[in-house]
Amino acid sequence: MAPDDVSEPATLPEGFAALLADYERHLTAERDLSRHSVRAYIGDVEDLLEHLIRLGHKELEALDIRGLRSWLAKQQSLGKARSTMSRRATAARVFTAWAHRTGRISTDPGALLASPRPHKSLPGVLGQADTRAVLDAAAVAADDGSPVGLRDLAIMELLYATGIRVGELCALDIDDIDQSRRVVRVFGKGRKERSVPYGVPAADALRRWLEEARPQLVRAGSGPAVFLGARGGRIDQRAVRRLVHERIGVVDAPDLSPHGLRHTAATHLLEGGADLRSVQELLGHASLATTQIYTHISTDRLRRAYEQAHPRA
Repeated sequence: MAPDDVSEPATLPEGFAALLADYERHLTAERDLSRHSVRAYIGDVEDLLEHLIRLGHKELEALDIRGLRSWLAKQQSLGKARSTMSRRATAARVFTAWAHRTGRISTDPGALLASPRPHKSLPGVLGQADTRAVLDAAAVAADDGSPVGLRDLAIMELLYATGIRVGELCALDIDDIDQSRRVVRVFGKGRKERSVPYGVPAADALRRWLEEARPQLVRAGSGPAVFLGARGGRIDQRAVRRLVHERIGVVDAPDLSPHGLRHTAATHLLEGGADLRSVQELLGHASLATTQIYTHISTDRLRRAYEQAHPRA
């Protein structure tokens, strides 16, 4: 049984298959989305087109707001999370806007589609004391001077210092690091470029990695990658995720992914007095609403501290 449906998946007719291929080229070549984002968009649109076929239609022009709403209602009946339904509604709107703009449909039904509001859950973060313990443990592990240990320390320090995404970290090239200004150039979602500063501990760890350790791992095919795997190739995201779990696991702290370090960095910036717009720019969020979730964390902590400390709380 397919996970998203109780019936067998519909077979896309040739016209829909070609349409989907054109849309995938648009997402990849024109919007420059990541492979993960492209797979998610295409999967959602394919599911929508299969639903359209089950409604008895074989032409995209037959897609209207009722068809879109019935598709989302079906997701709800299958027990899909509100976040999943919200993502699929967004995928449908982006697809129908493209189809209308390129003359494949005469109207844009997605423009009338409301998005189910996802429940906002607060991301897990480390406290400042736990963060220091994790980074201290990484520094101890690097004391033997091994290239992998120095690399791992530089990765942990840079992730926390900058709040960059794990994919952004793995994509860094040597020219993206300005050691004199302590700034890293990052290409985020949609290849949007931003510059992110980092502090002295990260600078020291990065300098040791680049000057002392990286040359020991460089191979003929290493290229300009900042961080290398044990065999000399550009480090991949799975290795970084495994590293973060391992480093956090050696201290008594909640287990987090690299994205958890990103959340941690944002939270600590706000707790330290950084304004929301600055944090938005540092993290590369397109919308301030995405950044505002971190104010909830800080407010909750402030409330707990108030209730514990104030005599009339």
